[in-house]
Amino acid sequence: QVQLVESGGDLVQPGGSLRLSCAASGSVFSIAVMGWYRQAPGKEREWVASISNVGSTNYAGSVKGRFTISKDNAKNTLYLQMNSLKAEDTGVYHCRFVVAGVNYWGQGTQVTVSS
Repeated sequence: QVQLVESGGDLVQPGGSLRLSCAASGSVFSIAVMGWYRQAPGKEREWVASISNVGSTNYAGSVKGRFTISKDNAKNTLYLQMNSLKAEDTGVYHCRFVVAGVNYWGQGTQVTVSS
């Protein structure tokens, strides 16, 4: 019913910036929350940031002040602007939409922060 496709992941040097996008298609309505998660090799998936249907945002302490989550409701697209990237930000980033009470996940986009 709903498909999510992330894009924007890349190899970037420490201190660099990257902007991720998550585009939703299908029967997208009644979105309660949208968020970004990441999973580094050998680690569990962790929550990074979220934004509610009314635009309120929350961030994990590790990214607060460096990352910004935003959305474009008309385009059904979620964004994550990542600045001052660190090696520990490396991982596969997944977006999540809650649509009509159902969780949907994207396939992920790889972000690698390395010199």
